[in-house]
Amino acid sequence: MGSRQAGLRRGVAIAAMVVAPFAQGQDSDNWKGEAELGVLVTSGNTEETIANGRLGLTHEVERWRNTGDLRSKYSKTDSETTAEQYRAAVETDYKFDERQYWFLRGAYEDDRFSGYDFESSVTTGYGNRLWQSGERSFLDLSAGLGYRYNRLDTVNAEGDDAEKEAIARFAGQFEYALSDNALFRQKLSTEIGLDDNNSISESETALQASVVGNLSMKAAFRVKHASDAPAGFENTDTETSLSLLYGF
Repeated sequence: MGSRQAGLRRGVAIAAMVVAPFAQGQDSDNWKGEAELGVLVTSGNTEETIANGRLGLTHEVERWRNTGDLRSKYSKTDSETTAEQYRAAVETDYKFDERQYWFLRGAYEDDRFSGYDFESSVTTGYGNRLWQSGERSFLDLSAGLGYRYNRLDTVNAEGDDAEKEAIARFAGQFEYALSDNALFRQKLSTEIGLDDNNSISESETALQASVVGNLSMKAAFRVKHASDAPAGFENTDTETSLSLLYGF
C-alpha cells in the first residue's frame, strides 16, 4: 500500500507541475469546476460499500485552456476490498484561434486490480474544436504523439516489469445541451503503441440533469479496453455510476 500511495503522490505532483506554469498569475474568476460524489451502502445478507468521487477543474483565458480531472473509486464487500482506483489527468491547450489548439496532456492511474502497479502517459499534439453552439455544446477532436510507461505488478513472460513505448493518441469530446437543465457528454480516446500496437481505449457516456441550483444528478457508463492486458486479467472493464454533481 505504501508504494501505491507514493506512486499516487508522484502522479498528482507531475499533473500539478504540468498545469501550474500556465495557471500562475491568472484571474481566479476564470476557473470553473465540478465536484462529484456517489455512495452506495447495503447491509443484510451482503454488506457492501461502493464509493466514487471526482473533482474536475477548468481554467480558460484568451490563449490558454487548462483542465484537470481527479477521480477515485472504492468498493468493499463483506470486509473484502473488491475495487480501489485513483486517476489523475491534466491537459493544457494553447489556442491558435477560436478553433485550433496545441495540447500537452499527462495522465496517471493506480488501479489495485488491473495487473499494473501504475499506468502513466504524456502526449502532445493538435486539436480542433470543429463545432460549437453557445457555451455548453461543442465537439473537439485531437491527435498527437507521446510516451507510455506502465509498471506491472509482476514480471511478464518476456521478463519485463514495465511497458515502455512511444504512442499515438486520438481523442474526441462531444457535449450537447439537451435543454437548460440537461446535458449529454461523450468522451472517446485511444492510445496505440507504436512498437507492439498495444492499444488502450476508453469511452465515457454521461447524462446529467439539474436538481436544484448548482446541484445535478449524473448517470454515466464507462468502458476501458486494453488489447493486451496483463496475464490473468480481463481485457475490458465497464463501470456504471449514479452520482450527485455540484458545479462551482
